[in-house]
Amino acid sequence: MAPPKKVKKTAETINSRLALVMKSGKYTLGYKSTLKTLRSGKSKLVIISSNCPPLRKSEIEYYAMLAKTSVHHYAGGNVDLGTACGKFYRVSSLSITDPGDSDIIRSGPEAQ
Repeated sequence: MAPPKKVKKTAETINSRLALVMKSGKYTLGYKSTLKTLRSGKSKLVIISSNCPPLRKSEIEYYAMLAKTSVHHYAGGNVDLGTACGKFYRVSSLSITDPGDSDIIRSGPEAQ
């Protein structure tokens, strides 16, 4: 029973950090704008939902690798990611350009 609780806690912390970025930082939601920020080199962190199409996911990962940007694979689907961002629509990918008050980039989403 311990691992599901840990996964839940990790999801809680990434959601709370994401909410802080939405409030105090700068970000772009969506596939096209994520690619634009990666190409321009402004992106600091990219978050991809779990049900993002494989071709799209690999393209974002490739651009992120070229831009030396870290990528976080969000555990939930695009509906969950949209809800975590405080939006009422689906979000398959988002790019954080300025984390604001959040420590989402310094600590890394994986190191929770």
